[in-house]
Amino acid sequence: MTGIDQLNKQQYLNLETVRKNGVTIRTPVWFVRDSETVYIRTMANSGKVKRIRNNGQVAIAPCKMDGVPLGDWFPAVAREVKDDDIAKKVDHLLNQKYGLMKTLFGLASKLQGRRNTILEVKARE
Repeated sequence: MTGIDQLNKQQYLNLETVRKNGVTIRTPVWFVRDSETVYIRTMANSGKVKRIRNNGQVAIAPCKMDGVPLGDWFPAVAREVKDDDIAKKVDHLLNQKYGLMKTLFGLASKLQGRRNTILEVKARE
């Protein structure tokens, strides 16, 4: 199994982004898959979003909650998506996948006044 199919039945994805100085940062995140596209909902002002706005070339791998890879890394392209329809679809998919945990984290985030955004990730050819 290679590429995006490694993510089937996985709970976490390790997202590797690149700082302006070339240093890579790996972050385990929740994700949902819709066909050949992976979506991540995260805080809009997070470091990973800022790095992706600057450089959308990323690498991804399935991982454990603590970021330990469970498969091979593969190159991908990420971008921030500002589309209400996609945001609603991603929210629905996250609810299906993560259930109560997603609800609790969402409530805590809302109470803290955090603003979220959607990252769209696709495997590079």
